[in-house]
Amino acid sequence: MVAPEQLAVPACVDTARRPAPPQRPLTRWLLHDRVQPEGPASAGTGHRGHPWWQVMCLTGVDYFSTLSYLPGIAALTAGALSPLATLLIVALTLFGVLPMYRRVAEESPNGQGSVAMLEDLLPFWRGKVFVLVLLGFVATSWIITITLSAADASVHVLENPFFPDALHGHAVALTVVLLLVLGGVFLLGFTEAVAVAIPLVAVFLLLNLVVVVVGMSDVLAQPAVIGDWVGRLTEGGGGFGDVVLPTVAAFPLLVLGLSGFETGVSMMPLIATDGRTPAQRLATRVRNTRKLLTTAAVIMSGYLIATTLVTTVLIPPGEFAPGGAANGRALAYLAHERVGQVFGTVYDVSSILILWFAGASAMAGLINIVPRYLPSYGMAPEWGRAVRPVVLVYTAVSVLITLVFRADVNAQAGAYATGILAMMVSAALAVTISAARRRRRGPAIGFAVLTAVLLYALVDNVVEKPDGLTISAFFVLGIVAISLVSRITRTTELRAERIEFDDVARRFVTDSLAHDGRLHLVANKRQAGDREEYAEKEAAQRTMNPVPWTADVLFLEVDVVDPSVFSGVLHVHGVQVDGHHVLRTDAPAAPNAIAAVLLALRDATGVRPHAHFEWSEGNPLTHLFRYLLLGQGDTPPVVREIIREVEPDPARRPGIHVGG
Repeated sequence: MVAPEQLAVPACVDTARRPAPPQRPLTRWLLHDRVQPEGPASAGTGHRGHPWWQVMCLTGVDYFSTLSYLPGIAALTAGALSPLATLLIVALTLFGVLPMYRRVAEESPNGQGSVAMLEDLLPFWRGKVFVLVLLGFVATSWIITITLSAADASVHVLENPFFPDALHGHAVALTVVLLLVLGGVFLLGFTEAVAVAIPLVAVFLLLNLVVVVVGMSDVLAQPAVIGDWVGRLTEGGGGFGDVVLPTVAAFPLLVLGLSGFETGVSMMPLIATDGRTPAQRLATRVRNTRKLLTTAAVIMSGYLIATTLVTTVLIPPGEFAPGGAANGRALAYLAHERVGQVFGTVYDVSSILILWFAGASAMAGLINIVPRYLPSYGMAPEWGRAVRPVVLVYTAVSVLITLVFRADVNAQAGAYATGILAMMVSAALAVTISAARRRRRGPAIGFAVLTAVLLYALVDNVVEKPDGLTISAFFVLGIVAISLVSRITRTTELRAERIEFDDVARRFVTDSLAHDGRLHLVANKRQAGDREEYAEKEAAQRTMNPVPWTADVLFLEVDVVDPSVFSGVLHVHGVQVDGHHVLRTDAPAAPNAIAAVLLALRDATGVRPHAHFEWSEGNPLTHLFRYLLLGQGDTPPVVREIIREVEPDPARRPGIHVGG
């Protein structure tokens, strides 16, 4: 018996040809930081982990920045009842959305979010298409978050009396500049983005606290404004319908203030972890993410209640209407009117900066979630895992959208709402199914109710602003089209990360080499898997192909288990069937796996293997589509093409022989 260390093939063989390290400094810099597809160590964008509260600030530039416009939206939609509408949103946040995303964080600790939870519900291509559609809504939400926030920041610049008049009429150019600067921050790295986010959030929250404290002091000092507000509350008679209907009408718009939860989960890989084992590190990541989500929700809830109350009581209702001084900027209005023009300008600058950088959390979310799927599916180039190239792509798309919509905030609002609400509905559905599968009846019912509430908000938004669904559809179709083109162009890659041989397979190869110093492999699509099948196959191949009668033969079988998967590790097992030696492996595509095994045997043994096939019957186009969709077709020519692309030297290519 040959000792394992003396076997001709090692237990693990790397893929025959890995991409060569880039030679140019610019290319090395662009491809340096990469997002890994999955796994406990996949914080892997090359950055160090950050404390959870720092990552909360990066999430908070999106979440907390909604204070700039949410109180105004509430007052415009619900009028004097806006504090009640806000209380409903706070209740939904603390008792619905927060528990939901705490569950999402537990079940997708590598930052994939609800997309990963729903991916497992549908097998094969249906699951992949479902994920692509969800990613289309994710892209809609976060790309529009980037462009809308930058456009809103430009509005705050143009409406402040202290900024130069020369900027008026140049909202598009100003927004494009803000987008380019944002992209530049992310080209520097995540550490720089977090460093920018921390002071922006701290200053913004502090300034809002000042506005709230001054506003509440004025409310207490002027009992008449309370009387005016109470009078407006009772104008319609104060019936149940007069209270409920405006509150329900405002609800779908105010739900948009919850957008920070999804980005918070997507940025889990940025959070520093502790522990000796991968399981311990994942546990601390989940625990710290829950701290992040809970702290952000409590802070935001307190601010929402306080800011909505002071703006509704102190600002004349007419100022909230379009064209009014408080339209879309209620707290900025109070900052100027109640604290002073200098403070108001400081508040405006803070709002401008945090609205501009609100796109940072969306950019971070896109960087952390999309590359975990598309390259792994073969539906994006491998450089799609690198952070800096995708930042350039997202920035270019954001600039294009800004030019198309002329930096109009209202024109993008429908798509923004549709994307966010679709993501939240998918998360609610995912946790509902998860709770039901675990037979946890109470949580399942609660999350089902939450799903219905969020679905109502989504449907209401689509009815009110159907253009949002149209824009989302363009994103979905764009992602699907690009993914299909990429998948087709990458079909002839090796698609194996590495090849692992068990001890039996290694002994078979070693014995075959010891027989005559050569390797002859017969490709077989297993039917009965009995002695007669292998005996007939061997006899046929020795007749139709140049297999010497004295040569030893190994059978190579590939079972296609899920053709929608693009790549993975090939585990080659040795099986003996009545004296016939068989090498078996599972793979997404048979030709790619055969090519990978042949090249691995060549590299491990130094012997050029020969593979023997039989021609397939049928139409070549049918075989082509079967290969693209099912991972198998007319295998021999595809195997040869894959090997030709990998190995430029014909003398070193494994021999491919086809007969019949």
